Amino acid sequence: MADERAGRTEAYDYELPAELIAARPAARRDASRLLVLDRARGRCTDAAFPALLERLSAGDAVVVNDSRVFPARLLGRKPTGARAEILLVRPESDALQPFAPFDETDTRLWRAMVRPGGKLKPGRTVDVADGFAVEILDSASDGTRLVRLAGDDDPWSLIQRHGRVPLPPYIVRDEPGGARRAYDDAEDRERYQTVYAAPSGSVAAPTAGLHFTRQMLAAIEARGVRLVSLTLHVGFGTFRPVTADRIDEHEVAPEAYSFSPAAADALNATRAGGGRVFAVGTTSCRVLETVAAGGPFQPGRGWTNLFIRPPYTFRAVDALVTNFHLPRSSLLMLVAAFAGRKLTLEAYAHAIRERYRFYSYGDAMLIT
Repeated sequence: MADERAGRTEAYDYELPAELIAARPAARRDASRLLVLDRARGRCTDAAFPALLERLSAGDAVVVNDSRVFPARLLGRKPTGARAEILLVRPESDALQPFAPFDETDTRLWRAMVRPGGKLKPGRTVDVADGFAVEILDSASDGTRLVRLAGDDDPWSLIQRHGRVPLPPYIVRDEPGGARRAYDDAEDRERYQTVYAAPSGSVAAPTAGLHFTRQMLAAIEARGVRLVSLTLHVGFGTFRPVTADRIDEHEVAPEAYSFSPAAADALNATRAGGGRVFAVGTTSCRVLETVAAGGPFQPGRGWTNLFIRPPYTFRAVDALVTNFHLPRSSLLMLVAAFAGRKLTLEAYAHAIRERYRFYSYGDAMLIT
């Protein structure tokens, strides 16, 4: 029976106690909990994250997004002395080169989100550090600004030296003096990054991968399971709130992806051998569904703006490892497309009752 409410944004709302939002990661990456959701039986099972191994069989494939988070957050001050923030999204050269390595770019022109948005208009400047300023050049219809990095060193060196970990705004912690806001420290620089991160380019971590250790990855391969990497550079569009009343009126901003011939061969061999494809994270899922839209997995690189929401027929993914997502988000809608909206919200209600930790640093789900 069709879910008549599935097309409305309000149908993806739920109440979450603030204390269940994880402000810090678990003591160890693999110490998080795992809610296993069996779609066929409509049943939830509570487990620890390493129990994922027990659900894998020889011949399966586990697909991870190896994009590295770069220090995209620049904190500075306007000439008035007021605080300002620049969140770099992508080099402007990416408009011409769909997958230019961020750490090889020498462009000073970037697309960025700015705060306070109403006051950082074209012509304004934000001083980040001695010898490093950001000039606001133009505004775009998607809410970003075109900015120029002005400094006495190459742009990537300036970003690495002065940039901060771009933690999500819902992570708030006490600061000296009683202030509360998202900020990064030494722990975040290690833990807000997967252990297999490779090419730089994401402004947010592919968080389902944060639970994996190198030892667990080795154990996965030891079971005869293929470990496959792809890249999707996570941009602000993935997390942009869905504000339209109907979800089909929402658009996801394009994000750059790369899917190698070796990855395509590995997954086509998995399919031919009767194995299952486990996508680690909604980002991996979106790339897989993009590159398998016409049948077999096809290598390639480019942009995807695929917005997966109910109703949707999955062609590439058999199981999904994911974190718990914000209400009314496109990520929650993807999960609902995979598991069914009602079953997804029932699983979330179970997680809240059982005091699971939510969002980027929170616990995980396995949907089979």
